[in-house]
Amino acid sequence: MTESFRTQDGRTLTYRREGAGPVLVCHPGGPGFSSLYLSDLGRLGQSFTLVLLDPRGTADSSAPDDPRAYTAADYVADVEELRVHLGEEQLNVLGHSHGGVVAMAYAAEHPTRVRRLVAANSLVRLHREEMDELMLRHRNEQWYDDARLALEQEDKGDYSSEAELAEIARRFFPIYFASFDERAEKYLDDFVAPERPNQDALRLFNENEEWDMRPELARIGVPTLVITGKYDFICGPACAQDISSGIKGSKKVVLEDCGHFSFVEQPDAFRGAVESFVA
Repeated sequence: MTESFRTQDGRTLTYRREGAGPVLVCHPGGPGFSSLYLSDLGRLGQSFTLVLLDPRGTADSSAPDDPRAYTAADYVADVEELRVHLGEEQLNVLGHSHGGVVAMAYAAEHPTRVRRLVAANSLVRLHREEMDELMLRHRNEQWYDDARLALEQEDKGDYSSEAELAEIARRFFPIYFASFDERAEKYLDDFVAPERPNQDALRLFNENEEWDMRPELARIGVPTLVITGKYDFICGPACAQDISSGIKGSKKVVLEDCGHFSFVEQPDAFRGAVESFVA
């Protein structure tokens, strides 16, 4: 069920509410993607009331007037407004990919408002060597060369519309999986292909290749689960190690035979890890 509320500056933010149980706020990544691609997060709604936020400028959530108002601090402010809207004193927060960046930034900025934090397939800096090594696993696939070309187009901002960006994303997403099989292809067709990513948000993030969030991790004092896939080329084991070593007392889980979409590729293991940690 889709719901919405007004922010203090008059924007609309939408979110999906699914499942039953303790509230788990879920922030998608990109940046620039709505909650659509999170689907049911590996059936986590069996144990939690999922509140799946559509970040600013995605789905029916209003875009800010300023095309550069897509910083981590901007997203953090929206999560805090969502908390107030929900009437929750503390949140269990799960962020996937760039959504994990937002979740960690929120925990650093509002430590008393977070009960449990899950950084799923996320990162605090890029690891270019690991990225290249894991991408090369797919070099014999027929789609590999075009996927690498599409990644370069996205990285350089070589697109002029959200529709063109969506087409580029569909071409490179096979490389995000440990194994791009029929199940992965159906997932992309059902939950990623209909997306129209916010190009302003993505361009802003890609401007800063030297981005490094590690210094902020020391400010996070809440129980944290760091989970990723062994073959996640962009937010893999090296990225998970950055986070787990920077947040004292955090728990790290690396899922075998798994890429970036851990809730799709290993739904049972993903759900079990999150359920046991948050509960």
